[in-house]
Amino acid sequence: MNMQTRREFAKSCFYLSITGLSIPILSPFAGCKQRETSSSLTDLLDQPQNEVVKTARAAKIDSNFEPAYLKLHHSGELKKRGQMLWDIMQNCQLCPRECGVDRIAGEKGFCGASAQLEISSYHPHFGEERPLVGKGGSGTIFFSNCGLRCVFCINWEISQGGEGTARSIENMAGMMLYLQKIGCHNINVVTPTHYSAHIILALDMAAAKGLRLPLVYNTCGWERLEILKTLDGIVDIYLPDFKYSDGKMAAKYSSEAESYVEATQAALLEMQRQVGTAKPAPDGLMYRGLMIRHLVMPNDVSGTKQVVEWIAENLPKDTYLNIMSQYRPMYKAFDYPEISRRLTQQEYSQSVKWAKQAGLTNLEIQGSPF
Repeated sequence: MNMQTRREFAKSCFYLSITGLSIPILSPFAGCKQRETSSSLTDLLDQPQNEVVKTARAAKIDSNFEPAYLKLHHSGELKKRGQMLWDIMQNCQLCPRECGVDRIAGEKGFCGASAQLEISSYHPHFGEERPLVGKGGSGTIFFSNCGLRCVFCINWEISQGGEGTARSIENMAGMMLYLQKIGCHNINVVTPTHYSAHIILALDMAAAKGLRLPLVYNTCGWERLEILKTLDGIVDIYLPDFKYSDGKMAAKYSSEAESYVEATQAALLEMQRQVGTAKPAPDGLMYRGLMIRHLVMPNDVSGTKQVVEWIAENLPKDTYLNIMSQYRPMYKAFDYPEISRRLTQQEYSQSVKWAKQAGLTNLEIQGSPF
């Protein structure tokens, strides 16, 4: 889960304050509000549109760009696929856990979510990859709960503590339009898997009211192929993590997700098939393609050498790869001595060296956090 830290959130808010923008941000500092109990699709769609706004001006994107989902919206297929994903929640198999609970009836899955949409915050984010941020920021919507549940999660209060606010699908459509209105360059749905149905239905509503920003699917990488294929022709930019090269590490640190490596590798191949290699447009922004993140961890827990070698052998050499250096122990990480410290400069430098030796040519190398 690559959500904004509290410090980064405060920094974003400061930036917005000095630019004179006023945004109704749902703060991750706040506790959960009283949760709505409605879980039927009709009820959720009919909730008041307190957040829905008209698009006052176009976001600063290429005027010739058309998001993939517009074609499916015009044909009615987008709403149909959202309904298909919604129905899957009756015996939920949206993520590789396939826990099978009836989320529509109000049961909570392994991820901690029922059919009630819960959102932690939404706002322009300036800490994402440069081609996503541009000048207006990435229009992020941060969802509560998570199916992977890593012991070192930096945002565990949101991903596992349930911090967030119950919202309607129409509310989320309004958030998308608002982020476009204030000049964000994309709609970036963070930890989206367990709310994929809600996202597609909200996207259909927002498209009907003028949304035309690229959709960024910001995921832990652990996805079911069947669900990804449902997203074909909807997502413009896939932004997955590739956390581990060893299933035993995934099982140890990500709640018994032993299938992480094989599932993520298959997911990356499918994402590449759908959207291709990510390349910035002349304006410097990314509009389509696969952008991979790899978080380097202490004592090579993440198996970086094997990760970059797999990418080089199975995807184009110019695949966009962000080699991330910002690991720091949080949540339950101190229960595991091998990951209870920050990364060293030597560990990160070695990881970059491995990526270059593997022949990867499109690397985002981060500045020193050491």
